[in-house]
Amino acid sequence: MPSIDVCFSPELLHLYNLSGKVAVVVDVLRATSSMVTAFAHGIEKIIPVSTLDDCLTQKQTGYLTAAERDGRKAEGFDLGNSPFSYMEENIKGKTLIMTTTNGTHAIRLSAAADKVLAGAFLNVGKVAEFLEAEGKDVLVVCAGWKGNFNLEDTLFAGALAERLKDTFSAANDATLAAQHLYRLAQPDMAGFLANSSHVQRLKNLDITEDVTFCLREDVYEVVPVLAGDSLVPLKSLPVS
Repeated sequence: MPSIDVCFSPELLHLYNLSGKVAVVVDVLRATSSMVTAFAHGIEKIIPVSTLDDCLTQKQTGYLTAAERDGRKAEGFDLGNSPFSYMEENIKGKTLIMTTTNGTHAIRLSAAADKVLAGAFLNVGKVAEFLEAEGKDVLVVCAGWKGNFNLEDTLFAGALAERLKDTFSAANDATLAAQHLYRLAQPDMAGFLANSSHVQRLKNLDITEDVTFCLREDVYEVVPVLAGDSLVPLKSLPVS
């Protein structure tokens, strides 16, 4: 039986062997939620980069650019990090260069895995379906906040473990802890996270609508997967 493990911060990735595993990178608030939303609304490709300079350089190619730092849209870029920004008709068929405080960096750091997926509550069911078809060990990589633990990404890890509990074993206590927290939070996710650090940070920026949306489960059926240096949507759920 394959196992599911949880890395609570990208800073801890050096403790894990990614070879032969599927890495599911999650940044619930809000990078991977925005990526999933973008693919659901027709974006063709997302190139995650770590720095603002990398993103700005790519802007000269004519691609759309998205940049966020500390919860705010960075000046000089087309888009920020709100999923609602990715519901517009004008993104269809486009390539997006994206950098965020935590999520895009975590994706880059996870590239040694056999496959790298972008997960969110918005597509948790389809991610679980893909992982069951793939049948490989899984590491959920929580993007956290500037290297620190955060609660919302851990809850996603627990939600995914809960979906996979009959077909995957818990690799260790990290998985059990995430699953237990999710079970506690599930009846009122927003209430459970109300005092969490990033929810408070977004509230201070008057960004509450995004939080409510990003906590919805199974809104979309897309699964972004890293292919080379780009995220693309899986067209099906192949077994490899």
